[in-house]
Amino acid sequence: MLRNAGLNDRLVSVFAYGFISLFAVLCLYPLLLTLSVSFSSEQAIARNGYSIFPQDFSLDTYRYIFANSGSRIARSYVVTIFVTIAGTLGALLLTSMVAYAISIKKLRYRNVIAFICNFTIIFSAGLIPWYIVSVNYYGLKNSLLALIVPSIFNVWNMFLLRTYFAHISPSLYEAAEVDGANHFTIYWKVALPLSKTALLTVGLMYALQYWNDWWHALIFINDRDLFPLQYFLYNILSNVNAISSGRIPAGASGSITLPAETVKMAVTIITIGPILFLYPFVQKYFVQGIMTGAVKE
Repeated sequence: MLRNAGLNDRLVSVFAYGFISLFAVLCLYPLLLTLSVSFSSEQAIARNGYSIFPQDFSLDTYRYIFANSGSRIARSYVVTIFVTIAGTLGALLLTSMVAYAISIKKLRYRNVIAFICNFTIIFSAGLIPWYIVSVNYYGLKNSLLALIVPSIFNVWNMFLLRTYFAHISPSLYEAAEVDGANHFTIYWKVALPLSKTALLTVGLMYALQYWNDWWHALIFINDRDLFPLQYFLYNILSNVNAISSGRIPAGASGSITLPAETVKMAVTIITIGPILFLYPFVQKYFVQGIMTGAVKE
């Protein structure tokens, strides 16, 4: 009996590891394909299609991107990193404070506040009124705040945090009140430490949102020094497509073979590169937060 149980456990382990390995390969395949195409020549891609291995290895795509834009790409990286860090921290602070407040059942008008927040998910004033208010009343034009403020509060993330705060035992809050703690102290020293899982999850959502944002730069930013990475690379890709379609003379590309398809893959690699290097370090804290949340009861 014990021998059969051990054999079954080994079979389950082999199947689980095999399935996870296959899933990992399936996840890595698109990334490897993107990397391979970015280092291939445009002619080889047009002739043979995509391949997991580079065809006619070429750096023309990266030369084209960095030839005249290397310093601006570096500046765009700085802008994007600053906006991502500042925006994520500010969004987490604001979202968690609102979520904690409406999770307290003794708060007056908590249902009204929740309804107003929920109302903004269903209805909006529209793009033009939003733009007029943002520019004329808040001054969000050619400013880093224009890349941070519009995304600093997400109602869906707020309700996610509120649900997590609501499941924290009320006896912890009551014990803190007996010790003389006010609501802000309870929020900062009791609610937040017990909500690492939710905070890490929401923080990753906000970070990816700020990192991938190009829409607000398109709407509010005219100064090229304030372009975030995504919008700057979007402009490069648009220029390549315009030149390739014949709308702009291709003389500016010089002796370099102008890429059209491979530049899309190179732009993708440049964009996601920092995320790929950062994720292994973030994953450690994310797993730690999950374990904390698992044993907090």
